Amino acid sequence: MKKIFVINGGQHFAHSGGKFNKTISNWDKDFFTAENGFEFKYTDINENYDLTEEVKKFVWADVVVYHTPVWWFGLPYKFKQYLDTVFTAGHRKGIYYSDGRKLDNPEINYGTGGSLHGRHYMLTTTWNAPETAFTLPDEFFNETSVDDGVMFGFHRMNAFTGMKKIDGFHFHDLEKNATPERIENYEKTYKNHLEQVFNETLAITEI
Repeated sequence: MKKIFVINGGQHFAHSGGKFNKTISNWDKDFFTAENGFEFKYTDINENYDLTEEVKKFVWADVVVYHTPVWWFGLPYKFKQYLDTVFTAGHRKGIYYSDGRKLDNPEINYGTGGSLHGRHYMLTTTWNAPETAFTLPDEFFNETSVDDGVMFGFHRMNAFTGMKKIDGFHFHDLEKNATPERIENYEKTYKNHLEQVFNETLAITEI
């Protein structure tokens, strides 16, 4: 069975109740079942967690699935705190050993000291911004994708640990245009994405 660790980074704060990221996590629970060939562990960053146990979850997992809203073009502060504290606790305990450089030549090999080689991760993000804000000329993000722009640092963080990225999923226009039909369509397309990634793409990488 493939071991899946899902992290719900949807923080409860002000008008943001984290409800949609909780919904996505529930879609995961529908998919990552024992009947489908998965073992499943889960963390909600709004609940109490033990740093040692969280480190163990990263080390245990074959795939880490991150769900996060994007607040002011970055992670919610409690999710950032979770990552800062858990990854620091994982130093020389299975997440990373060093930054990868050697004293005899410190100019090279930065970012090669991760301990999670052989694992993968998948990122989903949720936005108020519509998808066209990233794709159309003269729109806000200058035709730069989520992964190459706002979330570039997040992907390098995971590369630092040794994990490899698999195709993620980005949910757009979830405040001004969060109609029931839109959510229903997102559920279908996201579950189709999981089917493709976990039953096709990852199967190929293991051959």
